[in-house]
Amino acid sequence: MDAPDAQDRPFDRALRRVRRDRALHGWTDHAFLQDHMAAELRERLGVVQRDFSRALILGYAGDALPRALHAMNIDTVTADAGFALARAAGGVQCDEDRLPFADASFDLVIAAGTLDTVNDLPGALTLIRRSLRPDGLFLGAFIGSGSLPALRRAMLQADLTGGAAAPRIHPQIDLRSAGDLLGRAGFALQVADGERLDVRYSDLSRLIADLRGSANGSLLHGPPLSRFAVAAAHAAFEAEQRDGKTRETFEIVYLTGWAPSPDQPKPAARGSGTTSLAQALKPRDSGAAS
Repeated sequence: MDAPDAQDRPFDRALRRVRRDRALHGWTDHAFLQDHMAAELRERLGVVQRDFSRALILGYAGDALPRALHAMNIDTVTADAGFALARAAGGVQCDEDRLPFADASFDLVIAAGTLDTVNDLPGALTLIRRSLRPDGLFLGAFIGSGSLPALRRAMLQADLTGGAAAPRIHPQIDLRSAGDLLGRAGFALQVADGERLDVRYSDLSRLIADLRGSANGSLLHGPPLSRFAVAAAHAAFEAEQRDGKTRETFEIVYLTGWAPSPDQPKPAARGSGTTSLAQALKPRDSGAAS
């Protein structure tokens, strides 16, 4: 496949569609990360004290999420970059930074596991915010910075067999940057938080199968590995085994943001407090005088 055009950097859109579609037939066996993210987002939605009527699901995430929303009387539309995944969900094929929906089309948007491979993430978040009605809710989750340390070390050892390192794992977004992006996109009451998942693997092939089978593999155009490099990667991964398994870590970033609305709570104006910090920190009298 040809190298991506400038507008497709850092991720080749065509390659992303192909990789996502190839994951469809093995999704049930490998997409435990998306299942986990979707379940966590459903749980977070469940504590929100308001009703929603129409939701956009960004990224195919199996059947459990749309079923749960339908049980809450929420109509859903699914959009995915892959043609086959969009068709399997009865939805729309599109990239997150090229959403075709009109402004204020939804009062809920949920994105489980795709935003880390979007070329223009600030633009995608802005489009998500625009697609929400005033006081609409956005919930998102994706694999963040610090993930896959064991795989990174294995790939480094593989590249050292050829004398030079090459990009093997695509750039990842850290928690602070994710929160900043929400603010830049115009969300109100935004929150970014994280969760660490540790998964134990018997060998590198199982990890690679899970990444490919859930469309979480790298989309970078690196040089292919020689068979000697592949053997070095497997050996490095297995060298970290404890009790026959190597621990791999996934750092998951969760995003929450609301489309601005005039009736939302507002932070107090600067200087409007009636108690000084010194007064607030002053020790209380431990007891009345006798």
